[in-house]
Amino acid sequence: MLDRIACVRGGRLLFEGFSLTLKPGEAALVTGPNGVGKSSLIRIAAGLLAPAAGTLEVEGTRALLAEAAALDTEQPLASAVGFWAGLDGGRARVPEALDAVGLGTLAEVPVRMLSTGQRRRAALARVVAGGADIWLLDEPVNGLDAASTALLEALVARHRAAGGIVLVASHVPVALPGARVLPLEPAA
Repeated sequence: MLDRIACVRGGRLLFEGFSLTLKPGEAALVTGPNGVGKSSLIRIAAGLLAPAAGTLEVEGTRALLAEAAALDTEQPLASAVGFWAGLDGGRARVPEALDAVGLGTLAEVPVRMLSTGQRRRAALARVVAGGADIWLLDEPVNGLDAASTALLEALVARHRAAGGIVLVASHVPVALPGARVLPLEPAA
């Protein structure tokens, strides 16, 4: 998947020599302080940022959960999630995905009316509904309370049990039993 990846942002080397291969059912948790390049690594894995060095090879479809929910705030929640799910052929999975994140009863509420935690769970519903093989989760527990964090962890476990791959970047603990924990160190 990632072989000797280096990342340069703003003319500054954030990290180099990062390698990682994940097989179906596996997960990795990339940790480190703010500014070390965790989000940049996720963006490289998503194909949104070119590495300064190294290679990226991906087998399977990818879904990204980043800081922005990437949902139209004027649309009802189900329609906003459905837009993205439809691109991935998963529009029929939207009701189940909303139920899985505890938002099924809010399907007709405009996204702009959701709380911070609800928007974060809505973004997770977008990932779930997409049906991607590989989940790339950047700081997925930001804005979540303890119950929603447990729900996220359960969804990740379910995805892995079905053969999915998960790469998580977080500066706070996320329970991912059996996952590789990879501290990202700043470049010297």
